[in-house]
Amino acid sequence: MTSLPSDSPRYAAGLGLASVVAAGPRAGTVLDVWYPNPVLADAPDTSLDADLRGAAVPDPQRNVTAEIVERVIELDEAPQDAADAYLRLHLLSHRLARPNTINLDGIFGLLANVAWTSRGPVLAEEVQLALLRMRSGGNVTVLSVDKFPRMVDYVVPTGVRIGNADRIRLGAHLAEGTTVMHEGFVNFNAGTLGTAMVEGRISAGVVIGDHTDIGGGASIMGTLSGGGKQRIRLGERVLLGANAGIGISLGDDCVVEAGLYVTAGTRVTVLGNGDGGAKVLKAVDLSGVPNLLFRRNSQSGAVEVLPRAGRTVELNEALHKN
Repeated sequence: MTSLPSDSPRYAAGLGLASVVAAGPRAGTVLDVWYPNPVLADAPDTSLDADLRGAAVPDPQRNVTAEIVERVIELDEAPQDAADAYLRLHLLSHRLARPNTINLDGIFGLLANVAWTSRGPVLAEEVQLALLRMRSGGNVTVLSVDKFPRMVDYVVPTGVRIGNADRIRLGAHLAEGTTVMHEGFVNFNAGTLGTAMVEGRISAGVVIGDHTDIGGGASIMGTLSGGGKQRIRLGERVLLGANAGIGISLGDDCVVEAGLYVTAGTRVTVLGNGDGGAKVLKAVDLSGVPNLLFRRNSQSGAVEVLPRAGRTVELNEALHKN
């Protein structure tokens, strides 16, 4: 599947199966919608209509009924309701749209807080009673209580490895060749654009380039941090060391040493800039610049930046053949 071309019509459509609260004060609340085959078109693919209708079975124990949903949306407009929002999340995880290319404004307010159980979604405020009802059928596991479900319960992209499915939200974009280790995390509207190793955290709005390595415990600031709007992108062949962090974009072939956290306002000393002296800048002034090494001077504690032209980061090719 390919990403949405910039000159294509900005429409998407899907035929889906919605879980809806059946009765009570929250009757009609949409808990989730599964779109097995979304398309970039102004009409949905209806080839799975019969299969979806066959799966539309109510579950009184969860107080849930199943409904067929057909949606056509305009991607530059804000989502209108939960069914619209779920279609956008599916587009991202199906790799039909890249992060930050479709409008997700207000999405949190459209999604219900759901208890995601091994029997399916339950309205969070009704989960205790639902667990009692379901107990007769055997043990039930509550996987999480959140507005976003696990990606793999709806979309399993080809050519990826995921160590812990609980840590990948629906709406994550994982390119072919991506490996997410057990402590890695990928939020919605974020992810990888090529082969990548993810052992740290990719926050909402963050995009990772081809052959980039996010070390264990590393973190990247997203657009949800403090209401920030800056879109952080890590280029190709970048290494973010273990337990490091970044609040600016990194250009191709950059390295941030282990344990160093660089925010936009971090004062950095630029060494080897060719003018015979060091220069002190804010880190944001180097956002997106390629071929840099960010390190902390072990004696002075100062954050330093050195050029690393002609050097690159290499991933283990055999490890990423999925």
